[in-house]
Amino acid sequence: MNISVVVPLFNEEESLPELCAWIDKVMQKNNFSYEVLLIDDGSKDKSWEVIERLSSESSNIKGTKFRRNYGKSAALNVGFAKAEGDVVITMDADLQDSPEEIPALYDKIAVGDFDLVSGWKAKRHDPLSKTIPTKLFNWAARKASGIYLHDFNCGLKSYKNTVVKSVEVHGEMHRYIPVLAKWAGFSNITEQVVEHQSRKYGITKFGLERFVNGFLDLLTITFVSRFGKKPMHFFGVLGSLMFMLGFGLFAYIGGVKLYSMFNSLPAQNIAEMSGFYIALTSMIIGVQLFLSGFIAEMVSRNTYDRNNYHVEKES
Repeated sequence: MNISVVVPLFNEEESLPELCAWIDKVMQKNNFSYEVLLIDDGSKDKSWEVIERLSSESSNIKGTKFRRNYGKSAALNVGFAKAEGDVVITMDADLQDSPEEIPALYDKIAVGDFDLVSGWKAKRHDPLSKTIPTKLFNWAARKASGIYLHDFNCGLKSYKNTVVKSVEVHGEMHRYIPVLAKWAGFSNITEQVVEHQSRKYGITKFGLERFVNGFLDLLTITFVSRFGKKPMHFFGVLGSLMFMLGFGLFAYIGGVKLYSMFNSLPAQNIAEMSGFYIALTSMIIGVQLFLSGFIAEMVSRNTYDRNNYHVEKES
């Protein structure tokens, strides 16, 4: 099979028939063998009834329904597990992603041999309240991840099948699938300008809180990707530096006190000096950080996937 199209959705009953018909038209025109995986993330409208009808009319359409709303990451993770196509393409169900982009995205993977192609909506039909935070978010993601994409959050992406089988998307990490892919060893990542269409039906399912959650997730994935397998390298170094800073300050204060005593010079009581408490606090924090790293290292060494390395080829 050439292509698996994974479509996570929530309350999109109006757009689904038009979207599936549009996808089928593009696939037939380009002679692609394909499947469409519609992942209903606990919709409250009649989306599942529409999916059942569409799947009964076409063997290319398959549906999965969650009991409740788990989020886009969970829907994508299930879709990735079920995808059988050589190239996996994700897109949103609100018709803001155009199926006409599918052939070019497919060629980038099948012919260009990229691991992942991320869509870039260079011209967006969104208000400034969304475009400005999006630009800031993408700038921070580029700096933190080292992956220079203009639009991390674009739902229109294409992947090699091996990529989606090698990453686990959870929480709200769908924004950072390129980072997860790079972490798994798939560094041949590029982007392609795609058309952003105005929403035709319904309302957006995301509010401004997604930007706050996005930055928190960025910090999480940056830390986990760099120190997930070796937490002691972070906590141990930081704890050691804090302890040595506190110990050095304490040694200086104590040395000055002893010098004053032996030379019969007036000296302030150590317990009355603010530097003493700063030094003591630094040493305590340093020990706590070091112990945190030690405990995290023990936990890491006992996790089931501690030796879960991604093997590309064997002979």
